[in-house]
Amino acid sequence: MVVALLLALLSAAPVGCGVMDDSKPPGDAIRVTPHDGADSVPTDARVEVSVPEGELRSVRMQRQGKDAGRAIAGRFSADRRRWHPLPASDANATGRGGAGRGDKSVLQLASTYVVDVVAIDGEGDRVIRHATFSTRVPPHRFVGYFRPEDRQTVGTATIVSIEFSRPITDRAAVERAISVTSRPRVPVAAHWFGRTRLDFRPRTFWQPGTEVVLDLRLRDVRGAPGVYGTQRKKVRYTIGRDQRSIVDVRRHTLTVQRGGRTVDRLEITAGTKKNPTYNGLMVISEKFPETRMNGDTVGFGGEYDIKDVPHAMRLTRSGTFLHGNYWAPRRTFGEKNTSHGCIGLQDERGGDDKSPAGRFFRQSLVGDLVTVRGSHDRTVTADNGLGGWNMPWEKWVAGSALK
Repeated sequence: MVVALLLALLSAAPVGCGVMDDSKPPGDAIRVTPHDGADSVPTDARVEVSVPEGELRSVRMQRQGKDAGRAIAGRFSADRRRWHPLPASDANATGRGGAGRGDKSVLQLASTYVVDVVAIDGEGDRVIRHATFSTRVPPHRFVGYFRPEDRQTVGTATIVSIEFSRPITDRAAVERAISVTSRPRVPVAAHWFGRTRLDFRPRTFWQPGTEVVLDLRLRDVRGAPGVYGTQRKKVRYTIGRDQRSIVDVRRHTLTVQRGGRTVDRLEITAGTKKNPTYNGLMVISEKFPETRMNGDTVGFGGEYDIKDVPHAMRLTRSGTFLHGNYWAPRRTFGEKNTSHGCIGLQDERGGDDKSPAGRFFRQSLVGDLVTVRGSHDRTVTADNGLGGWNMPWEKWVAGSALK
């Protein structure tokens, strides 16, 4: 089933910020087909991961949503320079998933796929690649890509966000066909951001232990003239412990509070005066044990291209991450702001679970709140990532099409 990826807006390519470095890594050593960010991919398209030199160490491909967490079976070439998914019938024969028996295509319509790759390049260095692509939505139909994923345990600042595959003009009809309810029950309101995004949140943060249900009743609902929905699905989340973190840019600290009690205080480096970090309330929307950050994707040109950023957590759709930093001297943390807007914690190359970054990564859930204070920049907007907590409740409610 379709899923919660805010399409290319949230994760077309992992981006972020880092210290400028004149010694840039070589170009892409891993090739993914279809290319990262591709949409409207036909279900019979060729899917392949390859390296021109070196070898592939691991490839994980999975469909978001209903099958989240289940890897699609695949096979390496004898020299481990190529990988491709097994045809669905072959995968079923091995009991490892796929489409229906006899269906050779591994791809399904109106779906988003994630590919994570670890390889060794021609110089013997470890490289990684994260890519996503989406398959074709049938003509005259629309789907909603939702976040968070089904069956996740999430933080108390979780905002349920839905990105539609086509512009919605009959917003009241679509909103009426979607509900977010909870046990124990609390008021939850919807807010539209343009014609393609609909978010839901309560007035205040969720209480730990709350069970939340997103009910999509979009099948045959008219979203625009001649365009109708395809989904009928319930998505369930569990709210975990209450963890909120505060980043003080001036003091170069990150204070972790759980249940209102301080449990950790870490030294950080944040954005410079030229490239400051946003102020305001942000929500962790994605977690990557390791990812690539390239200045080209966020308007910094060739200022940096770091292929193996460890312990990365996305805070905004525009590229703000809280991540591990192994390239800055240790004395930087707690003393100086050196990044292009991200928040860095001391780490080791390859990611050290015992480092400050590794410790915070393990402690954190998608849906946890991170509040940034003391920066020279403006407050992050409500539609930049899951920034809706920066909008007053009355204004949030006014964004519903059913008011």
